[in-house]
Amino acid sequence: MFILIIVVFMALGFYVQNRLKSRFKKYSKELLHNGMSGAQVAEAMLDHYGISSVNVVSVPGKLTDHYNPANRTVNLSPEVYEGRNVASAAIAAHECGHAVQHSTAYFWLGMRTKMVPMVNASSQIMRMVFFASLFGMGLLGLGYSNILILLIAAQAIIASFAVVTLPVEYDASRRALVWLKGAGITNPHNHGMAEDALKWAARTYLVAAIAAATQLLYYVMLYMRRN
Repeated sequence: MFILIIVVFMALGFYVQNRLKSRFKKYSKELLHNGMSGAQVAEAMLDHYGISSVNVVSVPGKLTDHYNPANRTVNLSPEVYEGRNVASAAIAAHECGHAVQHSTAYFWLGMRTKMVPMVNASSQIMRMVFFASLFGMGLLGLGYSNILILLIAAQAIIASFAVVTLPVEYDASRRALVWLKGAGITNPHNHGMAEDALKWAARTYLVAAIAAATQLLYYVMLYMRRN
C-alpha cells in the first residue's frame, strides 16, 4: 500500500511539474506591454519597497530561481532574468516577495530559515539509514524500534519544514500579484496568466508537503505495529 502511495505521489508530482513547465512556456510567449525584463521587474519591486540591500543576479539553469536570505540576493535563471514576458515577471516578483518577507521579518520565513540546519542534518540521517539498510540494520548497532524512532524524528523535521514552506510560498505569490497589478506591470489581459503560473508553482510545494507528511505517517504506523 505504501509503495502504491509513493507511486501516486510521484505521478502527481510529475504531473504538477509538467503543468508548471507548460504554463511557463505558454506565458513566456505573452510579452509585457512595457517591455521590462525579469531583472528590471525585480529591481523595480525592490525599489518600490525601499529594499536597497538586495542584489538581483542571474544564475545558470532552468527554473533555478530563488531568494537567498544569507547573502540577500534574488537569483533568477537566464530565462527569467532576460525574459520580457508575463512568466518572467511573475517569477521575478515572487522571488522579490521573499525579499519583502525578509525585510519585514515575516514569521514563517524566519522559522523556515532557522530550520534549515536541522533539515540538512535530518536528511543526512535518512541517507545514512538508507545505505546502512542495504547491508542490514545490524550494522547501525541499533534495534529495529530504535531505527524507526530515529526515522520518525528525522522525517518529522523534514515534514515540518515542508509544511512551514507553504505559507512562505503562498504569501510571496500574493505579494507578487498585488504589486504586479498595482504597479501596472500586468494588465487585465494578462494578470490572470501571472496568477495561474504562480498557482502551479505553489502546487509543487503542496504536493511535496503532503508526500512528506504521508511518509512520516508510514513510519509512525510501522512503529505502532511493531510495538
